[in-house]
Amino acid sequence: MRAIVTGGAGFIGSHVAGALVARGDEVHVLDDLSSGRRENVPRGAELHIGDIRDPGEVFDAVRPELVFHLAAQASVSVSVAKPTFDADVNVVGTVSVLEAARAHGAQIVFSSTGGAIYGDCASPATEEWERQPLSPYGTSKLAGEEYLGAWNRLHGTRHVALRYGNVYGPRQDPHGEAGVVAIFLRAVADGRRPTIFGDGSQERDYVYVGDVARATLAATALDGGVLNVATGAATSVLALVAAMRRATGREIDPEHGPERLGDLQRSVLDPGLARRELGWHPEVALEDGLRATWEFFTARA
Repeated sequence: MRAIVTGGAGFIGSHVAGALVARGDEVHVLDDLSSGRRENVPRGAELHIGDIRDPGEVFDAVRPELVFHLAAQASVSVSVAKPTFDADVNVVGTVSVLEAARAHGAQIVFSSTGGAIYGDCASPATEEWERQPLSPYGTSKLAGEEYLGAWNRLHGTRHVALRYGNVYGPRQDPHGEAGVVAIFLRAVADGRRPTIFGDGSQERDYVYVGDVARATLAATALDGGVLNVATGAATSVLALVAAMRRATGREIDPEHGPERLGDLQRSVLDPGLARRELGWHPEVALEDGLRATWEFFTARA
Protein backbone atom coordinates (compact mmCIF):
# COMPACT_ATOMS: atom_id res chain seq x y z
CA MET A 1 0.00 0.00 0.00
CA ARG A 2 1.01 3.63 -0.39
CA ALA A 3 1.76 5.11 3.01
CA ILE A 4 2.86 8.49 4.32
CA VAL A 5 4.64 8.65 7.68
CA THR A 6 4.66 12.18 9.06
CA GLY A 7 7.65 12.62 11.33
CA GLY A 8 9.24 9.60 9.67
CA ALA A 9 12.74 11.02 10.12
CA GLY A 10 12.24 11.05 13.88
CA PHE A 11 12.57 8.40 16.55
CA ILE A 12 9.30 6.43 16.50
CA GLY A 13 8.37 7.51 12.98
CA SER A 14 11.54 6.08 11.45
CA HIS A 15 10.85 2.70 13.05
CA VAL A 16 7.29 2.75 11.69
CA ALA A 17 8.62 3.67 8.24
CA GLY A 18 11.17 0.86 8.44
CA ALA A 19 8.49 -1.68 9.37
CA LEU A 20 6.39 -0.56 6.41
CA VAL A 21 9.34 -0.88 4.01
CA ALA A 22 10.07 -4.33 5.42
CA ARG A 23 6.57 -5.55 4.63
CA GLY A 24 6.79 -4.19 1.06
CA ASP A 25 4.71 -1.02 1.19
CA GLU A 26 5.45 2.10 -0.84
CA VAL A 27 6.64 4.46 1.88
CA HIS A 28 6.87 8.25 1.86
CA VAL A 29 8.16 10.31 4.77
CA LEU A 30 6.92 13.86 5.38
CA ASP A 31 9.23 15.67 7.79
CA ASP A 32 10.48 19.24 8.18
CA LEU A 33 13.74 17.94 9.75
CA SER A 34 13.37 20.36 12.67
CA SER A 35 14.15 17.46 14.99
CA GLY A 36 14.28 14.45 12.66
CA ARG A 37 17.41 13.33 10.81
CA ARG A 38 17.87 12.36 7.19
CA GLU A 39 19.91 9.34 8.22
CA ASN A 40 16.93 7.98 10.17
CA VAL A 41 14.83 7.62 7.03
CA PRO A 42 15.03 3.94 6.04
CA ARG A 43 16.41 2.89 2.70
CA GLY A 44 13.48 2.31 0.39
CA ALA A 45 11.43 5.24 1.74
CA GLU A 46 11.21 8.59 -0.06
CA LEU A 47 11.73 11.73 2.00
CA HIS A 48 9.59 14.80 1.34
CA ILE A 49 10.70 17.86 3.30
CA GLY A 50 7.61 19.79 4.33
CA ASP A 51 5.34 21.02 7.09
CA ILE A 52 2.31 19.10 8.38
CA ARG A 53 0.43 22.40 8.54
CA ASP A 54 0.57 22.52 4.74
CA PRO A 55 0.70 18.89 3.57
CA GLY A 56 -1.56 19.09 0.52
CA GLU A 57 1.08 19.12 -2.20
CA VAL A 58 2.84 16.01 -0.88
CA PHE A 59 -0.44 14.15 -0.28
CA ASP A 60 -1.69 14.99 -3.76
CA ALA A 61 1.56 13.71 -5.29
CA VAL A 62 1.61 10.47 -3.29
CA ARG A 63 -2.17 9.76 -3.08
CA PRO A 64 -1.75 7.75 0.13
CA GLU A 65 -3.97 4.91 1.28
CA LEU A 66 -2.51 4.97 4.81
CA VAL A 67 -1.17 7.84 6.91
CA PHE A 68 0.82 7.34 10.11
CA HIS A 69 0.76 10.73 11.80
CA LEU A 70 3.72 10.93 14.18
CA ALA A 71 5.01 14.44 13.51
CA ALA A 72 4.46 16.71 16.51
CA GLN A 73 5.75 19.40 18.79
CA ALA A 74 6.74 16.95 21.53
CA SER A 75 8.35 19.09 24.23
CA VAL A 76 6.32 19.70 27.37
CA SER A 77 8.45 22.70 28.35
CA VAL A 78 8.10 24.26 24.90
CA SER A 79 4.34 23.75 25.09
CA VAL A 80 4.25 25.62 28.40
CA ALA A 81 6.45 28.46 27.12
CA LYS A 82 4.84 28.64 23.67
CA PRO A 83 1.31 27.21 23.90
CA THR A 84 0.20 28.94 20.68
CA PHE A 85 3.04 27.32 18.74
CA ASP A 86 2.26 23.94 20.34
CA ALA A 87 -1.40 24.20 19.33
CA ASP A 88 -0.49 25.36 15.83
CA VAL A 89 1.67 22.29 15.17
CA ASN A 90 -0.25 19.66 17.12
CA VAL A 91 -3.85 20.80 16.60
CA VAL A 92 -3.86 22.80 13.37
CA GLY A 93 -1.26 20.42 11.91
CA THR A 94 -3.41 17.41 12.75
CA VAL A 95 -6.53 18.98 11.24
CA SER A 96 -4.53 19.76 8.10
CA VAL A 97 -3.38 16.13 7.88
CA LEU A 98 -6.97 14.95 8.45
CA GLU A 99 -8.22 17.01 5.54
CA ALA A 100 -5.34 16.05 3.26
CA ALA A 101 -5.95 12.37 4.04
CA ARG A 102 -9.71 12.74 3.50
CA ALA A 103 -9.10 14.05 0.00
CA HIS A 104 -7.59 10.65 -0.85
CA GLY A 105 -9.70 8.37 1.33
CA ALA A 106 -6.70 7.46 3.50
CA GLN A 107 -6.91 6.02 7.00
CA ILE A 108 -4.86 7.73 9.73
CA VAL A 109 -3.13 6.15 12.72
CA PHE A 110 -2.29 8.96 15.15
CA SER A 111 0.41 8.87 17.82
CA SER A 112 -0.96 10.18 21.09
CA THR A 113 0.35 9.93 24.65
CA GLY A 114 -0.73 8.19 27.81
CA GLY A 115 1.21 9.89 30.58
CA ALA A 116 0.54 13.44 29.40
CA ILE A 117 -3.21 12.73 29.11
CA TYR A 118 -3.97 10.53 32.14
CA GLY A 119 -1.76 12.25 34.71
CA ASP A 120 -0.72 10.26 37.80
CA CYS A 121 -2.08 6.70 37.76
CA ALA A 122 -2.52 4.79 41.02
CA SER A 123 -3.25 1.69 38.91
CA PRO A 124 -2.78 0.93 35.20
CA ALA A 125 -4.96 3.43 33.29
CA THR A 126 -7.51 2.07 30.83
CA GLU A 127 -8.74 4.06 27.88
CA GLU A 128 -11.79 5.12 29.93
CA TRP A 129 -9.59 6.62 32.66
CA GLU A 130 -10.28 10.25 33.55
CA ARG A 131 -8.24 12.47 31.25
CA GLN A 132 -6.24 15.04 33.16
CA PRO A 133 -3.58 16.63 30.93
CA LEU A 134 -1.21 18.82 32.93
CA SER A 135 0.41 20.66 30.01
CA PRO A 136 -0.54 22.27 26.71
CA TYR A 137 1.25 19.35 25.03
CA GLY A 138 -1.04 16.76 26.62
CA THR A 139 -4.03 18.96 25.88
CA SER A 140 -3.08 19.33 22.22
CA LYS A 141 -2.65 15.56 21.84
CA LEU A 142 -6.04 14.99 23.42
CA ALA A 143 -7.52 17.57 21.05
CA GLY A 144 -6.00 15.64 18.15
CA GLU A 145 -7.73 12.47 19.35
CA GLU A 146 -11.04 14.31 19.53
CA TYR A 147 -10.64 15.64 15.99
CA LEU A 148 -10.01 12.10 14.73
CA GLY A 149 -13.16 10.91 16.47
CA ALA A 150 -15.17 13.82 15.07
CA TRP A 151 -13.96 13.05 11.52
CA ASN A 152 -14.92 9.39 12.02
CA ARG A 153 -18.44 10.41 13.01
CA LEU A 154 -18.80 13.19 10.44
CA HIS A 155 -17.13 11.60 7.42
CA GLY A 156 -17.28 7.85 8.15
CA THR A 157 -13.49 7.57 8.33
CA ARG A 158 -11.62 4.83 10.25
CA HIS A 159 -8.92 6.81 12.03
CA VAL A 160 -7.25 5.33 15.12
CA ALA A 161 -5.41 7.04 17.99
CA LEU A 162 -2.75 5.19 19.97
CA ARG A 163 -1.75 6.37 23.44
CA TYR A 164 1.87 5.33 23.80
CA GLY A 165 3.60 4.65 27.10
CA ASN A 166 7.22 5.77 27.64
CA VAL A 167 8.75 4.66 24.35
CA TYR A 168 12.50 3.96 24.28
CA GLY A 169 14.98 2.38 21.92
CA PRO A 170 17.58 3.05 19.21
CA ARG A 171 17.52 6.48 17.52
CA GLN A 172 15.90 8.24 20.46
CA ASP A 173 17.30 11.75 20.85
CA PRO A 174 19.14 12.04 24.20
CA HIS A 175 18.93 15.82 24.29
CA GLY A 176 16.34 18.24 25.62
CA GLU A 177 13.25 16.53 27.06
CA ALA A 178 14.12 13.12 25.71
CA GLY A 179 13.17 9.96 27.53
CA VAL A 180 15.19 8.99 30.57
CA VAL A 181 16.56 5.87 28.86
CA ALA A 182 18.22 7.84 26.06
CA ILE A 183 19.48 10.54 28.43
CA PHE A 184 21.00 8.05 30.88
CA LEU A 185 22.59 5.73 28.30
CA ARG A 186 24.08 8.65 26.36
CA ALA A 187 25.59 9.98 29.59
CA VAL A 188 27.07 6.57 30.44
CA ALA A 189 28.45 6.16 26.91
CA ASP A 190 30.09 9.60 27.28
CA GLY A 191 31.59 8.71 30.66
CA ARG A 192 29.26 11.03 32.61
CA ARG A 193 27.10 10.34 35.65
CA PRO A 194 23.38 10.48 34.86
CA THR A 195 21.19 12.56 37.16
CA ILE A 196 18.10 11.22 38.92
CA PHE A 197 15.72 14.01 39.85
CA GLY A 198 14.20 13.23 43.23
CA ASP A 199 14.60 9.93 45.04
CA GLY A 200 14.15 7.68 42.00
CA SER A 201 10.86 6.17 43.12
CA GLN A 202 9.00 7.66 40.14
CA GLU A 203 7.49 4.90 38.01
CA ARG A 204 6.92 4.73 34.26
CA ASP A 205 5.70 2.20 31.71
CA TYR A 206 8.68 1.62 29.38
CA VAL A 207 7.76 0.10 26.02
CA TYR A 208 10.29 -0.76 23.30
CA VAL A 209 10.03 1.14 20.02
CA GLY A 210 9.96 -2.02 17.90
CA ASP A 211 6.90 -3.22 19.79
CA VAL A 212 5.30 0.20 19.32
CA ALA A 213 5.93 0.07 15.57
CA ARG A 214 4.23 -3.35 15.36
CA ALA A 215 1.17 -2.06 17.21
CA THR A 216 1.04 1.04 15.02
CA LEU A 217 0.94 -1.02 11.82
CA ALA A 218 -1.56 -3.48 13.31
CA ALA A 219 -3.94 -0.63 14.20
CA THR A 220 -4.88 -0.19 10.52
CA ALA A 221 -7.11 -3.26 10.92
CA LEU A 222 -9.46 -1.29 13.18
CA ASP A 223 -12.43 0.84 12.18
CA GLY A 224 -11.51 3.65 14.56
CA GLY A 225 -11.00 4.05 18.29
CA VAL A 226 -8.38 4.81 20.94
CA LEU A 227 -5.98 2.23 22.37
CA ASN A 228 -3.13 2.19 24.87
CA VAL A 229 0.19 0.82 23.61
CA ALA A 230 2.28 -0.06 26.65
CA THR A 231 3.44 -2.96 28.82
CA GLY A 232 1.21 -2.49 31.85
CA ALA A 233 4.29 -2.76 34.08
CA ALA A 234 5.51 0.09 36.28
CA THR A 235 9.29 0.43 36.61
CA SER A 236 10.88 2.91 39.01
CA VAL A 237 13.86 5.00 37.95
CA LEU A 238 16.00 3.12 40.47
CA ALA A 239 14.89 -0.24 39.03
CA LEU A 240 15.56 1.11 35.54
CA VAL A 241 19.13 2.00 36.50
CA ALA A 242 19.62 -1.50 37.94
CA ALA A 243 18.40 -2.98 34.63
CA MET A 244 20.79 -0.67 32.77
CA ARG A 245 23.69 -1.99 34.84
CA ARG A 246 22.84 -5.53 33.84
CA ALA A 247 22.28 -4.60 30.17
CA THR A 248 25.47 -2.56 29.79
CA GLY A 249 27.82 -4.31 32.19
CA ARG A 250 28.73 -0.87 33.54
CA GLU A 251 28.80 0.26 37.17
CA ILE A 252 26.38 3.12 36.69
CA ASP A 253 26.53 5.52 39.62
CA PRO A 254 23.88 8.22 39.16
CA GLU A 255 23.82 11.45 41.12
CA HIS A 256 20.63 12.90 42.55
CA GLY A 257 19.18 16.33 41.84
CA PRO A 258 16.12 18.10 43.23
CA GLU A 259 12.70 16.82 42.30
CA ARG A 260 11.29 18.63 39.28
CA LEU A 261 8.03 20.52 39.63
CA GLY A 262 5.24 18.87 37.66
CA ASP A 263 6.87 15.45 37.23
CA LEU A 264 4.41 12.57 37.48
CA GLN A 265 5.00 10.12 40.30
CA ARG A 266 3.44 7.12 38.55
CA SER A 267 2.42 6.60 34.94
CA VAL A 268 1.43 3.12 33.77
CA LEU A 269 -1.10 2.10 31.11
CA ASP A 270 -3.36 -0.93 30.74
CA PRO A 271 -2.73 -2.49 27.28
CA GLY A 272 -5.58 -4.99 27.56
CA LEU A 273 -7.69 -3.46 24.80
CA ALA A 274 -4.79 -3.61 22.32
CA ARG A 275 -4.35 -7.28 23.21
CA ARG A 276 -8.02 -7.99 22.57
CA GLU A 277 -8.50 -5.83 19.49
CA LEU A 278 -5.13 -6.28 17.76
CA GLY A 279 -3.77 -9.51 19.20
CA TRP A 280 -0.78 -7.36 20.15
CA HIS A 281 1.44 -7.67 23.17
CA PRO A 282 4.94 -6.34 23.91
CA GLU A 283 7.59 -8.90 23.01
CA VAL A 284 10.85 -7.18 23.99
CA ALA A 285 11.79 -7.45 27.67
CA LEU A 286 13.11 -4.28 29.29
CA GLU A 287 16.67 -5.54 29.73
CA ASP A 288 16.83 -6.75 26.11
CA GLY A 289 15.53 -3.42 24.84
CA LEU A 290 18.04 -1.54 26.97
CA ARG A 291 20.84 -3.68 25.58
CA ALA A 292 19.80 -2.88 22.00
CA THR A 293 19.61 0.82 22.85
CA TRP A 294 23.02 0.72 24.54
CA GLU A 295 24.56 -0.91 21.45
CA PHE A 296 23.12 1.92 19.35
CA PHE A 297 24.64 4.62 21.54
CA THR A 298 28.03 2.94 21.94
CA ALA A 299 28.30 2.48 18.18
CA ARG A 300 28.04 6.28 17.92
CA ALA A 301 30.14 7.21 20.93
